[in-house]
Amino acid sequence: MRMLNTPLSLRLFIALFRWTLLAIPVAIATGSAVALFLWLLDVVTRIRWAHEWLLFLLPAAGIAIYFLYQLWGKNSEKGNNLIIDEIHEPGGGVPKRMAPLVLLSTLITHLFGGSAGREGTAVQMGGSIAGMFGKWFRLTENDLQILLMAGIAAGFGAVFGTPLTGTIFAMEVLTVGKLSYKALLPCLVASIAGDFTCAAWGLHHTQYHIHFHTAPFQLAGLNLPLSPLLLVYVIGAGAAFGFTAYLFAESVHRFKQLFNRYVRPAWLVPVAGGCLVIVLRFILNTPDYLGLGVTSNHAGGVSLVNAFTAGGADSFSWLWKLLFTAITLGSGFKGGEVTPLFFIGATLGNTLAILLHAPVDLFAALGFIAVFAGATNTPLACTVMGVELFGGEHIVYFAIACFTAYFFSGDSSIYSAQRKGIPKLFH
Repeated sequence: MRMLNTPLSLRLFIALFRWTLLAIPVAIATGSAVALFLWLLDVVTRIRWAHEWLLFLLPAAGIAIYFLYQLWGKNSEKGNNLIIDEIHEPGGGVPKRMAPLVLLSTLITHLFGGSAGREGTAVQMGGSIAGMFGKWFRLTENDLQILLMAGIAAGFGAVFGTPLTGTIFAMEVLTVGKLSYKALLPCLVASIAGDFTCAAWGLHHTQYHIHFHTAPFQLAGLNLPLSPLLLVYVIGAGAAFGFTAYLFAESVHRFKQLFNRYVRPAWLVPVAGGCLVIVLRFILNTPDYLGLGVTSNHAGGVSLVNAFTAGGADSFSWLWKLLFTAITLGSGFKGGEVTPLFFIGATLGNTLAILLHAPVDLFAALGFIAVFAGATNTPLACTVMGVELFGGEHIVYFAIACFTAYFFSGDSSIYSAQRKGIPKLFH
């Protein structure tokens, strides 16, 4: 019996060894590219903080990005959706030019004050690098699909310092309600190696802390690990986070449709978007909703970090960031959606905590991961992200908020190429 099992065991070992060898160079290259990107992103952000007049050049920056993609982008314009499509239905492949184009265009967006994220850039660089290595290795169509997933995992794990989340995200984001386990090992290897490589270059990720600790709840002489009232609040907040995720995804799509329908010629679309961002910035009289939003350049500013403290956000900070980001991305600027989603969720969590007299830092953390879960339909990855970023003490609350947001976000997604797998409850 043992002899009959040996060939299968040997084949499995060879396959695991082969995929480790394939995934590691992709991860090292991706992690290095992400480290360069994060360093440059910090540089351009500080330049913008020091020279606020750069915001007035945002429309011109949008024109530059438009013609960059018109002249050299080809199908790279589709971004993350191209990679997802290539995994589902291989076609023309992911072009090598995608990595430098998205890197340059994202830096331009942030330098001149566009409200965008960074995960889209990391994922696209990972997919582009994986596609390049796949051609060099002369992989089959099926193997190339797996390597592209590994590229997504490497990019995501490296840019946020969350290797387990990157692994699950790459498998969960492709199809709603399904996990693609065929790429489990390559994604895990790539995500860990990508994160390690990025850290080896000296890049440090923002640290978040939840100081709230759940006290045992007494009921009929029993110590319950969860507070029933807090549990109800978390479920209600999860529903709000899910609706906000739906609102964000729909807003980005609708702004894109409106700009493309009513603004002609097409190169004026980013001009219109850039002008709207400038007008909104001066109507609100604050630069807090420009750029990445992780930290603020002035004391008391609204930011992702400050959202974890009472008074760190205004009542409608989440809505303003949603609007700034939807206009920026909908008008053709580049970057990503995830960090703005973190900002939107954390500031909304801050507002809800104040209204409910709940722990501010806990609810900011719940919003941080749950709005992202709803907008990408990846509740499992986002639950794990909560543990990697904030520790495991509140994992039950993380899961409840993420899965509730997932259900209440409906059929929306920030990724139009994401396939519909298993329908959501009450669908």
